[in-house]
Amino acid sequence: MATEQSAGWPTRLILAAGFIFLYAPILVLMIYSFNESRLVTVWSGFSTRWYGELLNNQQILGAAWMSVRIAFVSATSALVFGTLASVAIVRFGRFRGKTLFTGMITAPLVMPEVITGLSLLLLFVTLGQLVGWPQERGMATIWIAHTTFNMAYVSVVVSARLREFDTTLEEAAMDLGAGRLAVFFRITLPIIAPALFSGWLLAFTLSLDDLVIASFVSGPGSTTLPMVVFSSVRRGVSPEINALATILVGLVASVSLLSWWLMRRRETQRQRDMQRAALQ
Repeated sequence: MATEQSAGWPTRLILAAGFIFLYAPILVLMIYSFNESRLVTVWSGFSTRWYGELLNNQQILGAAWMSVRIAFVSATSALVFGTLASVAIVRFGRFRGKTLFTGMITAPLVMPEVITGLSLLLLFVTLGQLVGWPQERGMATIWIAHTTFNMAYVSVVVSARLREFDTTLEEAAMDLGAGRLAVFFRITLPIIAPALFSGWLLAFTLSLDDLVIASFVSGPGSTTLPMVVFSSVRRGVSPEINALATILVGLVASVSLLSWWLMRRRETQRQRDMQRAALQ
């Protein structure tokens, strides 16, 4: 017993050090967002002044709204295409070109963002010259670019869930007369829903956070929030950026806690249903 307790202390110490290393800078940033001084490293008193300044900054608010719209659309598109790709990879067995198809789907995971952004920029320029679309880079080109690399992340998450899926449930449903489409929507989709939700959240976060690729494929009037923050930080960190970061951290934490609670509740309900079925 003493040996197990003594062996646990180094593990806890390493774990605590890791959490401090990761989250202490974020905590300091959140604290200084309530600093009254314009100097972000000099504490002069508690104030919510910079949150008011942030709400009156039309450039940041406009960029934030554009980033949210792009992230929502690109995450939803990536979820649809990534799920279809996962079904093809996991369920269709071996087919001609499967290795190439799988490699092309997962390539954005290891491709440098600079290469991805430059290749997409050249693609859009070439299409504009050949077919006249896009006439200029903007929200649509950013959406396509984000969908392209987000598909890879969604595909990895959903594929992992599909490989652990108990196919006997689908077989039982088909034995009872359900068609393949009905089985997918009524059996498969609800079971893999947590993976779909996780993939969508991951794609949404990556799109909201992207700077490099968006810088290549954006144009006038399509500035995203990371681009505004980056240009602002180059001139010096503003307390408004601290306030913005605090709001984003709060939103992400709230969504993460909500998703964890929903998945935990769903898993608890599933275990109860299984116990009831076993008793019957």
